[in-house]
Amino acid sequence: MNFMQTAICLLPVIPMRKEPSHRSEMVSQLLFGEYVKTGEEKNEFVLVKCDYDGYEGWVQAKQLSAVNGNEILQTDVYTASFATPATKNNTMLYVPYGSSVFQQRGFGFKAAGFDLTYLLQPQQTWNSKQQKLTVESLEAAYQPYLNAPYLWGGKSVYGTDCSGFAQQIFKLFGVKLLRDAYLQAEQGTAVASLPEAQLGDLAFFQNEKGRVTHVGIVLNEGKIVHASGEVRIDQIDANGILNSLSGERTHVMHSIRRFSF
Repeated sequence: MNFMQTAICLLPVIPMRKEPSHRSEMVSQLLFGEYVKTGEEKNEFVLVKCDYDGYEGWVQAKQLSAVNGNEILQTDVYTASFATPATKNNTMLYVPYGSSVFQQRGFGFKAAGFDLTYLLQPQQTWNSKQQKLTVESLEAAYQPYLNAPYLWGGKSVYGTDCSGFAQQIFKLFGVKLLRDAYLQAEQGTAVASLPEAQLGDLAFFQNEKGRVTHVGIVLNEGKIVHASGEVRIDQIDANGILNSLSGERTHVMHSIRRFSF
């Protein structure tokens, strides 16, 4: 498949589906400001490939805005508030946490009739190039996601799956993860065992067939933050995850990987 034309998501969040149908499962999402390359069109949907992680899926063609080469902007800055107010054609638009910001003080973008202007102050933004991984900065990054419901294919504070959550948090620190947990488990470098794990390592968990099906971010003091039912903090030991409330074993350990922040 040839992906030629570049397009941008200028809506708060757009579902990406496995097939070109509203009834098809959602495999991921596009957040505001994310770029894709577009390919085949079918049933008012278009096949897209994400610039950030190469992930593919179908979105409604009319939900994207085509852009020219000189309109493709790079950014390391993301929204830091839960829902950032912006204006679109003089009407209000709310952009979710972790969305791209192309200038720290305001962003104007014109495409397909859009004239979108951010009403941001510097304290409402998160510059991934300036972030160091600490207990405090990691907590600040994941805190808006706490209690967000689990949503297959989701990656926003309104609903996320485990790998989408990890990908978005790592993006805020300038570390690029692939979309799915089994792909993320092939990135970084191996950590031999949990006692050697550090803050910010990714822990992966397996099903009964030994396949990676879950991921979470290692915290200090034997804790892990992950999306399981909701984004939550649980206990982790050498065998896997223990629900912090019930004590139930919910996930079986597969491996731990470390990334350069």
